Parts: sequence; C-alpha cells; structure tokens
Amino acid sequence: MNNKNNNIDKVLSSAEKIGVIGSPSSTSQLTLDILGSAVKKKLVGELALFSFSQDGRQNYALGQITEIELQNVWLQDPTMRSLIRQKEGRIDPVSERQDTHLGEMTVSAVFQRTTDEKFQPSMLGTVPATGTAINIVTDEILDTLLESQKEEIFYLGNVYGSKPKLPFWFKHFGFGERGAGEAYHLGIFGKTGSGKSVLAKMIMLGYARHPEMGIFVIDPQGEFSKDVSERPAGGFRLPLKEVLEKLGRKLEVYGVRNLALDTYALFEKILYESDFFEKLTIPKGENREIATRNLVEKLRKNPKIKITNLHTKNTFECAWSILGDESFQKIFYRTKESRDRFQGMYETVDKNDIYENSWRPIANLFNPNRRGAQIISNLVKTAVAPGENRPVMIVNLSEEAAFESEKEDKIIWNDSIQALVIKRFIDMIKLHGELAFRQNTLLNTLVIIDEAHRLAPTGIIEVEEQAGVRRSLVDAARTTRKYGIGWMFISQTLASLDKEIWGQLGVYFFGFGLSAGTEYKTLQEIAGGDTTALKLYRTFRHPQSAFDSASKEYPFMTHGPVSPLSFAGTPLFLSAFTSPEVFLKENNLET
Repeated sequence: MNNKNNNIDKVLSSAEKIGVIGSPSSTSQLTLDILGSAVKKKLVGELALFSFSQDGRQNYALGQITEIELQNVWLQDPTMRSLIRQKEGRIDPVSERQDTHLGEMTVSAVFQRTTDEKFQPSMLGTVPATGTAINIVTDEILDTLLESQKEEIFYLGNVYGSKPKLPFWFKHFGFGERGAGEAYHLGIFGKTGSGKSVLAKMIMLGYARHPEMGIFVIDPQGEFSKDVSERPAGGFRLPLKEVLEKLGRKLEVYGVRNLALDTYALFEKILYESDFFEKLTIPKGENREIATRNLVEKLRKNPKIKITNLHTKNTFECAWSILGDESFQKIFYRTKESRDRFQGMYETVDKNDIYENSWRPIANLFNPNRRGAQIISNLVKTAVAPGENRPVMIVNLSEEAAFESEKEDKIIWNDSIQALVIKRFIDMIKLHGELAFRQNTLLNTLVIIDEAHRLAPTGIIEVEEQAGVRRSLVDAARTTRKYGIGWMFISQTLASLDKEIWGQLGVYFFGFGLSAGTEYKTLQEIAGGDTTALKLYRTFRHPQSAFDSASKEYPFMTHGPVSPLSFAGTPLFLSAFTSPEVFLKENNLET
C-alpha cells in the first residue's frame, strides 16, 4: 500500500468522531446515533465521512449532516409528561440523561480505493453495519482523497456550517486535458444582497484558468464592469483585470459608446421606437411601421449610402427628401387629409433640430468611426474565435455607460434599444456556434447573462423587443450545448425566469431568498422534492441580518456536477468567501 492511502487511514483515525451509523438507515438516507461527547456541538451542515467495505474494497463516503433530532422515549409517555409539569419541567433520573440525539446524513460522494492504490468515484451500494464510525471531515482528508485532482480544484468558500473548504471544479467545454467534453448551462439565483453577483465573478475566474475557453459577459446593469473600473464597487471588489492578467488572459471591456451596430434591421427598429416620426405627427402603429420600413429600404438601396454613414448630414438630407415626396407619403397615408397634416408639419418643423436631436443620436449608434467603437459582429467573432489565451470580454449595456460622457456625440439609449442589442449579440453567438458545429468544432465558450429575470421573464411580454430577447435566450438554452456554448444565467428570482430556461440548466446555485411562495415551489421542483436538503436550505439567513460585516455569511445550495463531492446527484451547501483576499489566496490567484 502506498504512502498516500496509508495517509488517508492515518488522517481518518485522527479525525474527530461524532457518532455511528444507526437504525433505520438506507442508501439514500443514513441515521446517525450521535455520541454524548458531540451532542453539544453544532452538527447541522457539517461534512462527515465514514469508511466501509464494499465488493472487497475499501470505500470512503462523504455527506452533509442535514438534521439533528432529539428523542427521549421515557418522556413521551403521558404519565411522565404529567410529572414533568408537576416537577417544574425536569425529572432528574430521566431528563437529559436518557436523551438520544439522532442525525440525518445524505451521502453526496463515495471514493473507492482501487487495486493500484488510487481513488475513483463509486456509489453507496450497501448500507454499512450499525456502529460504523462517523468522523468530521477536515481539509487534510479532502486533500488526500482529491490528490489526483488537485490541479482542477477551485474554491468558492467553505462547507456551509463547517470549516473545510468545499472543492469545486470548473472544466472547459472542449475535449482533452481538463475538459468536460461538452457544454452545460449554469444558473445563479438569489435575492438582492444574497451574494450571487460576487459568486458569479468568482466562478468566471474559475473558468478563466482555461486559456482555450472564451468568456463573454452581457452586462445590462454594469455589475461586472464596476470591478474593472478604478472606483470601488462595494465591500467585495475582485481585481478582475489584474487576476486575468496573471492568468495570461486579456480583459476587454466595451460600453455602449464602444459599440457600432451593424444591420439595417436594427436601424429600422430603433428608428421606429424613437421620437423621429413622433415629431412628424406619425404615432406608433401601422402607419409608422410602414413609413419606417419603406424609408430604410430606400436608403439601403441607395449606392451612395452605407450603414456606416447614416449619421452624416448628407444621408439625413436624402432621408428628409424622401419623406417630402408626395408619392412616398401615399405609401403610409392613404387620405389626402392625413398627408396634408403631415406635409404641414414637415414644412414647419425645425429640420436642424430633427437632425441633431432625433436622427443623429440614432445614426451615431451605427458609426464605427466613433472613438473606440467596434462593430458588434467583429466583437463576437473575436470573442468566440478558437485559440490560446482568448480574451475575456465584458459588454456594459447599462444606461450609465451610454450617457457617462457628455463630450462625446449624443446617442439614443433606452430599454427597447438595449433589448435589440442584446438580441443581436445572442443571435450572433448562436450563428457562430452553428457554423463551428458544421465544421465539426466546438466554440468552447461561456456566455454570462446578468439580470436574466428581466431579459427572459415568464408570462406574457407586451414589448416586442423584449419578447424577442426571450425567444433568442430560450432557443439558445435548448440548442447551443452541442455547439460548445454554455450559458450562465444570473437572476434575482427563480419562478419569474422562463421555465424553458431553468429547465435546461445543468448546474444550479441557490442563494438566500427563495424559501417562500412560488419561488419555493419552483425550488422544490428543481430539487426533486428532496425534503431533507430543502430543510437545510430554509435555515439560510439573510446576509444583512448579521450584527456586523465580519459576521456576514453568504450561503448557497448547489445542485449539479460541479464538485468532486456531488457526483451522487445530491445538493451541497456552501458558505461563499466574504473576503476577496482569502478567495485569491486559496486559489493561488494573488496579484
């Protein structure tokens, strides 16, 4: 037997013993008889381990203690209860001395010692004998069991309610070393303040260790971009740029003003949504839709006009001339009365005001000559292009990014335009994935979507632009795994996110705030009715309920194959790191 496995037996023999396997027990749920020396310890959430023999080989099973129950059969008798009432609540020969503490433990991982003295995943195929010792797991035990996987291990925090670090692994979506061989989707859910954004950034750095993997962040509120800016982003600020540079990755951050839109279809939709036609007395509806479509079509067919020079005065003069043509007006206004009203406004309105404040802010979105501007199609192509040390790309689509500089050319930006741009990014990513799939390659790319509940809500969406984003995201969740594209959805709610999306996820992280109403029902559905795990989840406290910042805790329940301790399919419970310094140190990411 080699030193490594001698070591596991030695470490296990010195680990704290808290109980033994009791009766009744099954392969899905173990009953623990808690020892008297451990009854006053905090045991719920603790990661425990026991050793047992199966098929002639030694196995080591790990799991979390999810519940502790106190029983005293003597005190359950009605007569004894009456005596307790008369004896001021205590009968010395029975109370406390006859108490028994029973624990529940759910096994999440089993490691089998092989003939060549290594460890491999196994399963709990039998119930060990009563009296089998249950020991508290330590970092040393985990390090020994996972010695062969140490290069893959990544830490997000500690075991919930315990001290050991909970090991995770985030494999890239390609083949070969450290690859999963396929893409999968992730979801991070929790109320505001639950720590989900910080957790998402830590997970992103876990994937960024793979130079062959592309990472693309769609950032509607600027949450990820803040950790790159010079100004503080709150109490937990990860130095994303510096860490990525240490990993040999280049970080590219683009704001709204760095984007150049690239299709006439986008121009048509934005022009329709703007106040351009409003100022010419054409309200939203069929007439404006017809006018917009035909005006853009005429501009597109003009050989002197390109989508890149829509912002010029010459292009505007051409568009203005088309609108003044009576034969064109007949396309969208059939009655002479309506045309006369339109013509009257057309002749009296301040044309320069229309150009400066309505036309140009729209057309500037399509101007690639703006300082630092990049065409959307080129950005996506760069983000998904295969190779080593691919850039990590963050696109800040927040309103703050659109209007942060008053010195630059004026642009138009609102929720509808943001939705159109997001849809363009999603569709382009899917297109590149499909093209790669036809060439028998995988994109090996993670796409992170913040504020997913706003982009793909459940129910009826009245705004067509936002409905289009949801359709694109639902289709992406269904189809792009085979392209090597995985999506990470970050959402404040679970029930309000479209079911077609969360039903396609392979890995879930549930933070505080999903334990009531429809949120909890959805959580039950995803967890498969695992009542034991859900009981432990409901013990989560709101991080803001802590007395001070040092005692804050950000708990998460995770479900899916994202840890070497979760291959049995049972949930694991995590307390995320509350200090960026600790996170960076534990993962050798200090800058």
